[in-house]
Amino acid sequence: MPDVVAEEVRLLEGPNLYFTRPAVKVRLDLGSYAAAPAPQLESLARVLGLRARIGEPESAQRQAFLARLVPHVIRSVARAAGTQRVGIRVRAGQRPGELTVAAVWRRRGRARVLGEGLAPLLQGLLDGADGPAAIADLGRAVATAEPGAPPAVRAPQVPVVSITGTNGKTTTTRLLAHLCMTAGRTTAWSSTDGIVAMGEVVEPGDYSGPAGARGVLDTPGLEVGVLETARGGLLLRGMGVSANDVSVVTNVSADHLGLQGIDTLDQLAEVKAIIVTVTKPDGWAVLNGEDPRVWAMRARTKARPWAFALDPAAPALREGINGGGRGITVMDGDITVLLPGGVTERIVALDQVPAALAGLSRHNTANVLAATAAALALDLPREQVVAGLRDFVTDDLLNPGRMNIYTLPVTGGAATIILDLAHNEAGLDALLDVATGLRRPGDRVFLALGTAGDRTDDILLALGEVAGQRADRVVIAHKEKYLRGRSPEEFQTLFGAGLARAGVAQVTAHANEFAAAAALAAVATDGDVIAVMTHEQRARLVEWITERGRARGRRERHPGKGPCRARRTPRRGGV
Repeated sequence: MPDVVAEEVRLLEGPNLYFTRPAVKVRLDLGSYAAAPAPQLESLARVLGLRARIGEPESAQRQAFLARLVPHVIRSVARAAGTQRVGIRVRAGQRPGELTVAAVWRRRGRARVLGEGLAPLLQGLLDGADGPAAIADLGRAVATAEPGAPPAVRAPQVPVVSITGTNGKTTTTRLLAHLCMTAGRTTAWSSTDGIVAMGEVVEPGDYSGPAGARGVLDTPGLEVGVLETARGGLLLRGMGVSANDVSVVTNVSADHLGLQGIDTLDQLAEVKAIIVTVTKPDGWAVLNGEDPRVWAMRARTKARPWAFALDPAAPALREGINGGGRGITVMDGDITVLLPGGVTERIVALDQVPAALAGLSRHNTANVLAATAAALALDLPREQVVAGLRDFVTDDLLNPGRMNIYTLPVTGGAATIILDLAHNEAGLDALLDVATGLRRPGDRVFLALGTAGDRTDDILLALGEVAGQRADRVVIAHKEKYLRGRSPEEFQTLFGAGLARAGVAQVTAHANEFAAAAALAAVATDGDVIAVMTHEQRARLVEWITERGRARGRRERHPGKGPCRARRTPRRGGV
């Protein structure tokens, strides 16, 4: 039989999937226990003083037994180390004997000794070691271990907003930070693009985890912190703060499945819900009322619910108000807050909010509603919130890589080109919604299709199918830095299979995003719309678009007039 293996031992520094406190997580392969004869485990259970049904090998009952055995062993070790009470949670995995256990910790060194000693202890018990003696030995090792540093989680001294979701996190984070700065608050925020204080990048890079939270809270004179909180950081380190004043969950859709033990949408929703579990009781949980998994998160928080929904008739809006909360929606073309007693408060006309892209993008409009609700939940003055909404533009300065729209000179006139960090099915749908909305009757939508290699085969197939259904011309844009274990040929095969489902035959593949965009521009004519899923060459694409505009301007310059420059808004206005 195979040995007991600790496939992962991880110290979670802050609120996490298991507890609202730091925890040590151990992912175990107990295949040898799952396959062991029942009499062998019955004997072990008697030695350990555990009364439980053992079950047949690799049965559901055997898995249930293991889910009781492992916490029993940990509690026995904790008592041997002098700790009478310890919080423990267990989750079963996909395979027989696959189990994840988490226990609350206070001192790093002791937690690591416990985590790393658990698998050898369980192996020894299965091999017939003296159970009480083996448990006592690990207990002594834990008790005498160097305590180590306490958890790195921070308790904020200023209002903090945590923002998560599959799509829209970064845009909502940037927009909310802009609203806070417009209201005169010293604001810092962290996201996948870095740590930013009052619009100045302090540290570039992906800081959507605990390190970003610490960097934000270290900002001198900070008055508001806005923290993008991504799935990876939550699973690998936990949250960087012990509590927040406002939490925002934008949506939950298929992305990053099959990683870190998260295989289903329901499991992913549990991860996203972590941020609402630590929202203060007098704070607000701003939740997407049109996403059932997100709206269900209100049951996991003591904070007041604030539902946002594009449909003013969405039941969640009424449920939120009846639950002591508020709602926000678009009513008769206006962003409108819904209050108890049927009271409504108009905030601003949607067509005065550039980030909503004139209503073309449902996703961006939802992001606007979420950010507006969060800003009002922070008690920012309404007039300052409105001012900030009116001057936040989704360009490469305020919101790089998110629905950045430009005019590109092409044969016979000009095309519209959209650069967006679409990386999953929902993101691609949102990008193509905008592209379709900007297309004039008779014009075409072109797409440079690509994403990162850590998406499942099903997601890559779905992306190809959506592309084939909704774009008039598709090319594949490879992303060398984002292959993540896949080969370019795998992308072409899976995208191609998805495209074939939509009736699209072979498509051309290009080495990178720039080559793909240039190829589409070469065949575009006046009025066409080019959508680019950009991840690694956004800056180069922006330079190229700008230079093409300048070159055309030099060719078309008239006496007494300056050159025509590349515009960052579509010809039809509203963005």
